[in-house]
Parts: sequence; structure tokens; C-alpha cells
Amino acid sequence: MDTETAELRLLEAAEALFDERGVQAVGMDAIRTASGVSLKRLYQLYPSKDHLVWAVLNRRDAAVREAIAAHGAAHAGTPYERVLAVFDYLGDWFADPGFRGCAFINTFGEMGGISADVADIARGHKQALRGYFAEQTNALGAPSELADQLALLANGAMAVAGINGSPEPAAQAKEAARVLLEAALRG
Repeated sequence: MDTETAELRLLEAAEALFDERGVQAVGMDAIRTASGVSLKRLYQLYPSKDHLVWAVLNRRDAAVREAIAAHGAAHAGTPYERVLAVFDYLGDWFADPGFRGCAFINTFGEMGGISADVADIARGHKQALRGYFAEQTNALGAPSELADQLALLANGAMAVAGINGSPEPAAQAKEAARVLLEAALRG
């Protein structure tokens, strides 16, 4: 098996197991078994579990950023609509049978206090979401704090949806976002 294939299999297996069980509950043997990659090869590619956790989060970060931007581009024509489209994207994600919450919130909760790398990537990911909202609200001429408020709504919806196992927080957050947008644009 070539390096690229082994790495992809390891990342996919680790991501699925971390989502299902949590990072700390998953050992390297479980990842080896799920991926079909030898333990020797696993440690050649990822010398420690921390390296693998970082790689999984880094991969997820890029995928989520791309997916949110693509969803907005495909389903919204204006910055106002792109803000609201984020919540539609979240609703679709929350409705997925495999949804178990935000990987960044979950992993930060497990390891953020003991791993600076996990804390940094989680913060960077959440800052990127805020940045996406800022791009849209700046284009609308809205106050800068609106991006923070929208990010708070989105992250709150992620946390509640993960706990409740329901997609409903996305629709509730979308309506709150609409109220905030209208108030900011009237002001």
C-alpha cells in the first residue's frame, strides 16, 4: 500500500472512530484495525496519537471551510443569503444520522486543556467561521460585532444539536440570525 493510500485510510478510520467514541477512548490498535494499515506503518506516518489527532482535525478544518463556502456559493446570491445559508448547511449536517456534534468542540472539550495543538486548531477553526460571517456582514455594511454574534449562534447550535441529537437548533439559530441581520441593517 502506498503512503498516500495508507495515510488516507488512517485519517478516515481515525476520524470515524473519534467521532463515534471520542479521541481519548480510541487507541492506536483500534485505528490500525479499522484502517487495515499495519501498526508499524501507522507509527511511521504518525509518530504519536497527538500527531494523528492534529492531522484529522486539520483535514476536517479544510473540508468544513470548503463545504460552507461552496454551500453559500451554490445556494445564495447575496451576502445576506450566504449568512443564512450557513444555518441551512448546519441543519443538513445535524440531520445526518452520523452526526455526533462538532469535532472541534468535542475534541477541545476532551483535550484542549492538555494539548496546545488541539486548542490552537479548534480556535483557528472557530475563528475561520467567524471570518466567513465577517466577510458577509462587512459586504452588507453591518457592524463588525454582528459576525461575532452570528458565530456564537452557529457554535451554540452545534453544541445543542450534538447534545440533543436534533437538527432543530439550526433552524432556531437561523431565525435568530435573521432577526440580528434585520436589526443591524435597519440600525
